[in-house]
Amino acid sequence: MSIKKPDYLPLDELLEKRLFRIPRYQRAYSWKSKQRKDMFDDIRQLQDNSDDVHFMATIVGLCRDTKTIGTKKYQFIEVVDGQQRITTLVLLLKAIELKMKSLLKDADWCQRNPQAQQEWEVLTNLLVNPVDKTQVLIQTNHDSSQYFANYLREGWLPTESEKEKTLADKELLRAIRDCQTFVNSWDDIFDLLGIIKNQLYFIFHEITDEAAVYTVFEVLNDRGLTVTPLDKLKSKLMAVVFENDAGNRDEHIKQLHQIWGDIYETVGLSEGLANEALRFSATLRGYAVGKTVQEEDAITQLMREVDTAPTKTIEISNWMFEVTKAIKRVYDDFSPSKDVVIKIIQVRMLATAIFLRKLPQQAERELIDQWERTSFRIFGLCREFGSNRITAQTERGDYLRLAHQITNNNELSIEVMLQLIKKLGNSYSFNSIEASNCYEWWADELRYLLYRYEQHLAESQGKRFSHTEWNAIWKESAVNTIEHIHPQSKASQIEISVHRIGNLILLPPHINSRLRDKNPKEKTEEYRNTRLLGAEAVAETIEADGWDDEDIANRSYEI
Repeated sequence: MSIKKPDYLPLDELLEKRLFRIPRYQRAYSWKSKQRKDMFDDIRQLQDNSDDVHFMATIVGLCRDTKTIGTKKYQFIEVVDGQQRITTLVLLLKAIELKMKSLLKDADWCQRNPQAQQEWEVLTNLLVNPVDKTQVLIQTNHDSSQYFANYLREGWLPTESEKEKTLADKELLRAIRDCQTFVNSWDDIFDLLGIIKNQLYFIFHEITDEAAVYTVFEVLNDRGLTVTPLDKLKSKLMAVVFENDAGNRDEHIKQLHQIWGDIYETVGLSEGLANEALRFSATLRGYAVGKTVQEEDAITQLMREVDTAPTKTIEISNWMFEVTKAIKRVYDDFSPSKDVVIKIIQVRMLATAIFLRKLPQQAERELIDQWERTSFRIFGLCREFGSNRITAQTERGDYLRLAHQITNNNELSIEVMLQLIKKLGNSYSFNSIEASNCYEWWADELRYLLYRYEQHLAESQGKRFSHTEWNAIWKESAVNTIEHIHPQSKASQIEISVHRIGNLILLPPHINSRLRDKNPKEKTEEYRNTRLLGAEAVAETIEADGWDDEDIANRSYEI
């Protein structure tokens, strides 16, 4: 095990003759604007204070290889910790290089700054190796669009019309633009470059044996280094293999790198998804039945199962990956309409358990449909209109117990699982909502219920369900899409009449603002033009009978 004495270095020396790589089994670039702003503020503090320095961070790097490029020998460093700061600072250096390149076109500026051409060339050659242009100063991970590498080499950015493929792409492009804005706000470009290169200091742990990486990582964590729970688990699993596997260590480490690369690629930048993957993995594995395991306890329980067995690190990592994929499906497969259902963690866990069974598509669809109906009954209808309002944790514990049962009992048939999910809602009854105020305080649930009603109409009439219109509806707020058929401003009865569900309809964005104060008969043409079945049915009723309390009551009952 080889650990060099850590060096205290300015950025200029840290980057000298080193090429940095972010391995795939690390998180993608995830800094937000706030963290970048904090860094920019630290740099501003050094302006006009050339004798001051600022300690930026501890960098832990694994020296993977050395390579001679041209006449220079470079170290290839895998960044184990500190990638966010290094990546952001390299983006700042690139923004400075582009600004200098632009200024070099100004003959007067060049005359005032005779060293400019040389400084620009040095910086350009630092960012992209002049001999082998495939070698950039730092190679990021999970950069499927090659935005980072293209930016370092060519200063190229995608156009506004090009969509980012991932959240990581989006955050990286935001970082590039933030850095460019900061650099362009600085009057003296050489002053800024000097501060970044010479006054920002790091403690650099250079490690030549990967086994030592996780020892250093643990020590730094014990000393207060901020480490995400998922990163902490990965580090502990890697350490088990290095410390206990004498025969097949390289193969096990290779497998762990691959699995954890897949995990981080699936998680993307979603901290919530990463934490849920950890909590769900421990909970569904049975460490606590009836309650959700918290992150630190999840790490403890998973590592207790691993003990010192390297093969168990592969098993647990694969389990983590399967759970991560299943949770991502819960978030991705359900349109915004289901936010009213999946906003509760125990409900998400039950859906995750269903996906983990990897059932035939039709069977899985039946279970998920029943899960959705039951969950909306309990947490939507009964929460607001139930005669036996939801009690604290009872139903949530029932969800967790069933999730555990579905995950761990492979003998459960589809029919039994359907009945168990349905049974969750059997003890919850709700009063009739037909005469209730369904407009105020119930916007998300109301939109969900009307969405399901539209699906019901399409199915019962054998017609196409219009996803295009509904996608537009879900992108807008409730106030821009919920329409009172009989307008509130002209209500002749008590207020509850116009707020009954039978008098409420969902329309594509902003149509309701045009129709707000019109009488029902003046709205029928617009209703028909929406291509929504519920709106067309209301238009037919208005044209045939008008629109009064009896029509509102009938439609309320039908919904």
